[in-house]
Amino acid sequence: MFARVSIFNAAPEGLEKSLRIAQESVLPPLRAVEGSTGVIMLGDRQTGRSIGITLWQSEEAMRASEGTATRLRTESAEAADEEIVAVERYEVMIEERWGS
Repeated sequence: MFARVSIFNAAPEGLEKSLRIAQESVLPPLRAVEGSTGVIMLGDRQTGRSIGITLWQSEEAMRASEGTATRLRTESAEAADEEIVAVERYEVMIEERWGS
């Protein structure tokens, strides 16, 4: 499994808007991208910083999605008045959850 990590900065009061835009405009098309297996969004309500982590079945699937990901990231950042700070790619070394 592989992950693309996108880091954003916004005004703290804009975090809810960012979350809404992600849910309405990013997640639906992301679900349709071949090889996409999930997403995690982290946010700091004090600073307005957020981190979006998309999960991919393979490195090839992640790489093939670059164009779509760039478009979705750019459009959502513009709509939410966010700055894209960084985009990084990783291999997921451990992925485990406890409880429900």
